[in-house]
Amino acid sequence: MYGNKRCVIVGGAQIGSYGRVKSYLKEDDFVIYCDSGLKHLEGLGSYPSLIIGDWDSYDDPHLDVETITLPVAKDDTDTVYAMREGMKRGFRDFLLIGAVGARLDHTLVNAYILTSLENRGCHGMIVDDWSEMELISSWTGEDGAVHPGKALVEDRYPFFSLVALEGEARGITIRNAKFGLEDASIGPDYQYATSNEVLPGKSAEITVGEGRLLLIKITE
Repeated sequence: MYGNKRCVIVGGAQIGSYGRVKSYLKEDDFVIYCDSGLKHLEGLGSYPSLIIGDWDSYDDPHLDVETITLPVAKDDTDTVYAMREGMKRGFRDFLLIGAVGARLDHTLVNAYILTSLENRGCHGMIVDDWSEMELISSWTGEDGAVHPGKALVEDRYPFFSLVALEGEARGITIRNAKFGLEDASIGPDYQYATSNEVLPGKSAEITVGEGRLLLIKITE
């Protein structure tokens, strides 16, 4: 229905630098504002394609835009509901902003949205005032063979970290970074791949042989 367009979900977490976050937006994005995410409407300058909320933290603005009003008592947060609604409308590429902030519970749930998207064949990225977050994951081909996940981190990022969100990731290699790894493992009980640095003039090469990791690239 929407071709190759991207779905942008705007949550209610604090955005300190609208200029930086706006640089990630595209003119043809389908933008969903979630409840108090509407406080970012003026700062972002992107008009809503859809509004979703239960109005427990923001008043329904009654704009001339498609609006879905949710019950306050529900299993999904407004942001998770927006993710499901975007997938239902055929989107496969998602950007979440206003998703990382003072509420640790919401921040963690929003980070796991990336795994929910990937489990359903979609891609997601979270952008905040300081970082970009996305997954590096191995994948299984039609022949049953497991293929490693790969990513590059350019030296314009001062730091990057790898975080195990679930289970143990194996066969991890990091090259062209201050702290290299070779065929290593990272699990939730020992998170040691934090605050690595790309070597000047290089791009760090990251490989995950089995499993998946959250890659956090620090932008400032």
